[in-house]
This record gives sequence, structure tokens and C-alpha cells, in this order.
Amino acid sequence: MCPASDPTEPPPDGTAPDADSSGVDAQPAPEPLLAPADGVPAVLVEPDGFAEAAARLRSGTGPIALDTERASGFRYSQRAYLIQIRRAGAGTFLIDPIAHPDGLSEVIAALNGPEWVLHAADQDLPCLRELGFSCATLFDTELAGRLLGMTRVNLAAMTAQFLGRELLKGHGAADWSKRPLPHDWLNYAALDVELLVELRDAMDAELREHGKDDWAAQEFAYVLARPPAPPRPDRWRRLSHIHSLRTPAELAAARELWHAREDLAQARDVAPGRVLPDAAIIDAARANPTTVDELTKLKIFGGPRQRRHARRWLAALHRAQALPTGELPPRTAPTTGLPPINRWDQRNPEAAARAAAVRPAIAQIAESVSVPAENLLSPEVVRQLCWQGVAATPDAVDDALQSGAARRWQRDLTRDAIAQALREI
Repeated sequence: MCPASDPTEPPPDGTAPDADSSGVDAQPAPEPLLAPADGVPAVLVEPDGFAEAAARLRSGTGPIALDTERASGFRYSQRAYLIQIRRAGAGTFLIDPIAHPDGLSEVIAALNGPEWVLHAADQDLPCLRELGFSCATLFDTELAGRLLGMTRVNLAAMTAQFLGRELLKGHGAADWSKRPLPHDWLNYAALDVELLVELRDAMDAELREHGKDDWAAQEFAYVLARPPAPPRPDRWRRLSHIHSLRTPAELAAARELWHAREDLAQARDVAPGRVLPDAAIIDAARANPTTVDELTKLKIFGGPRQRRHARRWLAALHRAQALPTGELPPRTAPTTGLPPINRWDQRNPEAAARAAAVRPAIAQIAESVSVPAENLLSPEVVRQLCWQGVAATPDAVDDALQSGAARRWQRDLTRDAIAQALREI
């Protein structure tokens, strides 16, 4: 064994040590991973191919890496247009579920039992469940990264940090409903699961080293059990630049155009913004045209594609124009939850005082355990606790947090500090 060199002495060749400007040894550049080790597999589109894949997956070992590709921004639905699966001893599979979604039963059965490894599971689980897939246990690498206090939790950054490999980027926002799928897109898709189980193992070891493995297990179980979020009320109010509309009549026009666009987008399975841009809805609501000629003089509506639907858009505007005053939407959206916390001083001073005491206490704990405050405790849970009030005892705080679905590890870390903060108000 060579004797260790003195880090304070310069190297024999007189060059400076390999370090960054802070004096910390620089990490070697990650090695690019440009293609799967076994090549890009053929896309499976027929039930016979699905059955063969299922048999090979059953013969594999260990967790199963999964990912999906959707066509957000191109299609109305959030369905999966490609499913990527990889398991040790079985290999990688690319499955097209569009033509034969009813032929996936054997693949679904093969995946029901082993642990799934997903990155940002809340994005992939809904479309997998829509196809009938069921997950028994989960490891979410993005969520694990948050619990480890990583500042960048995208897949490429994490594989670079934990595995020293740089993933190929470039097609995540592509139109995956396109057929046939280009080879470079399939290469990208296969790479998304190529290292996922290795990453899971490296992150699991890091979680165990920091005593956070039980936290992660509770979080993963919560993600699996969490019901879908209820639909947002008045979704039309999320139109870009909706706040530029000043009158209830203008808002009514925007609302009716939004609903007409939704109906057409859903019927055609096209992203609403590709059917009619938000900017066109806002312009028409302001201009309030009453004839097709007036409508088609507006920017965008004069194009050939929009002219085909001009009567549809004009009918929506006529519905808005015919509404009695009492049925026009209010200028501001009805509030269904708590008011913004910056208004609590006027509406609920006691709640404002509780928030001013509790939030810094939570932030201090989050910093001490290197977990983002929003992952330590949901901001909504904190707001509810502060707004409603609770006795300043650990048991009462624990009950309040549990009623808000806070996990045991979260309650264990925060209840005493919250109770102490409340006592000091």
C-alpha cells in the first residue's frame, strides 16, 4: 500500500489539487449513458407479446422498475401511451397499451406483488391504475431524494449523484401518442428504467445510513393509499390572464368558451390549448362579438382551423350574453378553503399568532433533519391546525396532525415543538 500523501503539500508535478473553489474535492464528471446495455427492445403491441413479457417478468427477481410516457400538452387524456418495465433476470420491456388494453391481464398479474420502483410515482400511478395495474409496495426515488434533502430530485441529477451515470435527455415532453414511435424516443424511454433499481438500492442504503428508511416506508405507503384529489371547482378561472377581465359579463363569456373548448377537446382527445389557446378566449371575452364576421376578425379566430368551429364559439358567447344578471359569475372566485395566511391578521388574529409561532418551529426542525418543510409537514395540515387551534399539549397536537393524515414519523418529530410553540404565544 502506498503511504498517504499530505493534503497540504502540492503534488510532485506542481499542479494544484483537484478541488473546486471551496476546497472540496471535485466529483468526477458522470459517465454518459447513451443506450441501454442490452439495446432498445422492440415495442410490444399484441397480447401474445404481453404474455411472453409476463412470463419473463415472473421469472425475474427483485423489484420492478416502471415508468410511463403520456402525451400531456397534446392529448386531453392522461392515459399511458407507453409503459416501460425492467426487472433483473428478465430484461426491459416497452409495452404499447393503446391497441389492446384488455390484453394486459397477464402483465398486470405478474406485476402485482413485487415492489415497484417509480420516479415521481404520483405522476405514473393514475394512468397505470386506469389500465388495471395494482401496486402492493412502492419505492419512489424522487420522494426518497426529498427525504434525503437533495436540492435536485430529477432522475438525471440523481443517477449522476448516486451512480455516476448521466442519462440521455430530450423527449420527456414529446407527443407519445405518435405512431410509430421514433427509435431515439424509444431509446430515451428504455433508459428511464435502465438504472432505476440500482438507484433505488443506492438511495435505500443512504436512507438507512441516515435513519430515514422508516420515514420513507411510511411515505411510500401513504402515496399508495392516498385517494385521487377531488376536481378543482371553477377550473375555468385558471385560464391564463383571466384577471385581466374586469366585468362579470366578460367572465361569463370566458367561462362559456372554456366549457365549449373542454367539450370539443374531450371529444377529440386533444389538449384544450391546442383546440383554442387561452389568449383567444380572453380576447373574445373582451371583444364580445355577436356575429361570425366579428368573431373571425379577432386574432386566431380568423385562421382556417378556427373558422371551422366559429359557430361553436359564437354559440358559447351567445349563451353568456343571454344570461340574466343573477347568473353571471362573481368577479372573485368563491372561497372553499382557508383564506390566504397573509390575511389572517384581520380575519383571525389568534390563528395568525399561532401560525407565526408554529411555522418557524417547523422550519427549524426541517433544517435540522435536512428535509424540506413541506415534506416534514404538509402546509395544509399546518394551516388547518393553526386556524382551528388546538390545546398546547403533545397529545392534542398529535391528534390534530393525525386527523390531517400526517404520518407517524412526522408527528414524532413535530408534536412536542408545536406544543411548545403554542404554549409560548
